[in-house]
Amino acid sequence: MAASGSEHIGMRLNQYPADQGGGPGGGQQKLASTPAQKKAAADALQENIKPQTNTAGHHADDATSETVKAFDAKDGHGWFMSSALKKAHKTWGEQMQAQMNRLHADQAALLRTNIQLSNTDLAARSGVQGVHTPSIFDKY
Repeated sequence: MAASGSEHIGMRLNQYPADQGGGPGGGQQKLASTPAQKKAAADALQENIKPQTNTAGHHADDATSETVKAFDAKDGHGWFMSSALKKAHKTWGEQMQAQMNRLHADQAALLRTNIQLSNTDLAARSGVQGVHTPSIFDKY
């Protein structure tokens, strides 16, 4: 019980707190990057990142193949290392292919996003023109 008949009063909000996220309620209203930035990122993937990743992924192919042969069975006797290295190299190849596929998908997504956003803008413009003729958007 509180002294002198007063009650404990907790915090009360008379309004919702300001929206902390994006979207219609507030927060960030702009896209994180421009179409030019997306194209630049897609170009960097095509011209630098994908070729360099592919080169790095194949860098050890010759040395690994030579090592597998050197430790392979001769006259029925070989090292376990040869088969283990073969398996590891196969796994490495699969992982490299998955990485290259991911880079290709990222590049395609960057380019596709620009097209989708442009199509959305054009559709919105067409809708506005149909409702309000002539439209201020006709100047753009």
